[in-house]
Amino acid sequence: MTDRFPDHEPETTTFRADLPTRRPLGRRVRIGVTAGVAGTLLVILAAAWIQLAWLSGLPKVRTADALWSLNRAPGMTFLDRMGQTIAVRGPRNGRRVTLAELPAYVPRAFLAAEDRRFYQHGAVDWLGVLRALRADAEAGAPVQGGSGLTQQLAKTLFLTPDRSIKRKVQEAVMASRLAQRLSKDQILELYLNRVFFGSSAYGVEAASETYFDKPASALSLSEAALLAALPKAPSRLSPANDMPAALARSHLVLQRMLQAGWIDQAAERDALASPPQLAPEPPEDEDFGYVLDLAQTQAAALAKGRAPDLIVQLSIDSGLQTTAAQIAQRVIESQGRAAGAGQAALVALAPDAGIEALVGGLDHRFSRFDRAVQALRQPGSAFKPLVYAAALEKGIKPTDIRKDAPVRLGPWAPGNYGGGYAGAVTVEDALVRSINTVSVRLTQEIGTERIAELASRFGVRELPARPELSVALGAYETSLIELTSAYQVFQQDGRRQEPWLIEKITTSAGLPVYQRPVLPPQPVYDPALNDQMVRMLQGVITRGTGRRAALDRPAAGKTGTSQNWRDAWFIGFTPELVCGVWVGNDDDRPMNKVAGGDLPADIWRRFMLAAEAGQPVHDFGSAEAATAPTPAPPASDAPAAGDGRAGFYRSLAQEFAQAARGEAPR
Repeated sequence: MTDRFPDHEPETTTFRADLPTRRPLGRRVRIGVTAGVAGTLLVILAAAWIQLAWLSGLPKVRTADALWSLNRAPGMTFLDRMGQTIAVRGPRNGRRVTLAELPAYVPRAFLAAEDRRFYQHGAVDWLGVLRALRADAEAGAPVQGGSGLTQQLAKTLFLTPDRSIKRKVQEAVMASRLAQRLSKDQILELYLNRVFFGSSAYGVEAASETYFDKPASALSLSEAALLAALPKAPSRLSPANDMPAALARSHLVLQRMLQAGWIDQAAERDALASPPQLAPEPPEDEDFGYVLDLAQTQAAALAKGRAPDLIVQLSIDSGLQTTAAQIAQRVIESQGRAAGAGQAALVALAPDAGIEALVGGLDHRFSRFDRAVQALRQPGSAFKPLVYAAALEKGIKPTDIRKDAPVRLGPWAPGNYGGGYAGAVTVEDALVRSINTVSVRLTQEIGTERIAELASRFGVRELPARPELSVALGAYETSLIELTSAYQVFQQDGRRQEPWLIEKITTSAGLPVYQRPVLPPQPVYDPALNDQMVRMLQGVITRGTGRRAALDRPAAGKTGTSQNWRDAWFIGFTPELVCGVWVGNDDDRPMNKVAGGDLPADIWRRFMLAAEAGQPVHDFGSAEAATAPTPAPPASDAPAAGDGRAGFYRSLAQEFAQAARGEAPR
């Protein structure tokens, strides 16, 4: 019997097509050599391409002394409209300090924050790079920087802050070149003198003077840890912007110093128990801080890096600016607590739309958020003049009669302050008394699209093309400067100009960099209708909701209060000056029934009386008023029942801070 399971293979087998055939050894060697040569050629070509495309234009590393002044941002001197110096801003490049001048814990704090292995690795910390790549891969997004201190210095001196593979390769190459030219101590010293700390301070000496009003050689451990915390995110972590966040990172720096054995537990405890105290803000920033923030950002954009140092002349009247800041401060300090109001903002425009005064808040040192330019808030009834201006364009007359009676539009039933209704009233009286129901009825008649189109002509850009009917009561958001500029159309006989701040920029040697183009005002509203609007707005002050704003001369304006008493406005004008005032709270907390005819009208009146003291009295439309020089210093409104959450902030910080103090990707 034949064995079914033989224990050996038969001597003959059938060929199986699914088994690979064995190639001769020589052929495999030839294939491997060919692949190796091709791979080597690809690597050579890639390296040649990188060298040509990415590295050929890199600057040369010059002598150590030449590196100290390389790639410095320009400084700026700001002048008022009369040519008097307001302040010097821009980068503060501190005195060059050596490692020997500093307490040992100062450079160690920076090493703990940025590069603890600085003295152990080469120009590039490859372990740090791998660690960062792993963290980024696990997170699925860039979350950790891998640049060592030498790479950060190379980026500061030679490169742009964009985040890309190309820039990382360039950074590594330039770091290697720095390492070939400088010792570790020289690199650390140069880094400490050139790194950006926020608040326009470059270098540890300038940062120490800016934040603590002392030289870097006198820094305490807690102060050194705070400064070392800043280069990671100099704008966001700046003590001037977010002291709690800066302190939190400084505590991490102290912890790392303890782990590295650079301080003991007693030193850490003492530093934590003695947090740094910021120095008082420079005097010029008390009244001019928000103006200088805006001017610095705009000047940097206009100059486009074409000059090392700049002289910037502004439209600001120094006397009016100081007056505006002090009046806003005094009124809120004396009346704000009882009224539940903690902040105020003010904008004043000359007839040519130059910004003569701008108050973005009560304490620039506490908060640099500009409530006059950056904050978007609901204007409430302060928007009604644009509704009535559109109604006049449609053919409605101030003497026409409309009914003040309950109105319901689906679930929305806007009412008047106090809940009463006056019955038949003229259109003019409805605006003077700020009657909500008539404003809603007019909006129904003329259509919201017509109001949006007119608002756009007047310079109000946040309004959608087809707003809801609640636009009749100002239930949308705008900035104080934008709405104040819209009121200037009424002052200027139906013509509009864009608000401006910078008149001209020159270099420190007097060479021109920028000159404001003088453009004629653009007609956007019929002069005859404009006269009717001015007369109605004068009635608001003489016999309506704005009586608290009455002056000793012709004036016109309008009160405004958003729903739930969150925002109170008064915007008004004389033939010589337009001024807008906002009062409220940063946290959107309702006030104690403060309306536009209360604190805002009081601030507006005090400012306008000071601004026009001793000036000739002109009426609207007079030839004298049209050519008058810019002046030199020496009832209750109903809350709008509009839709939406009042007081929603939409910060424009990218436009006003990051251009000058943007954080470099790491």
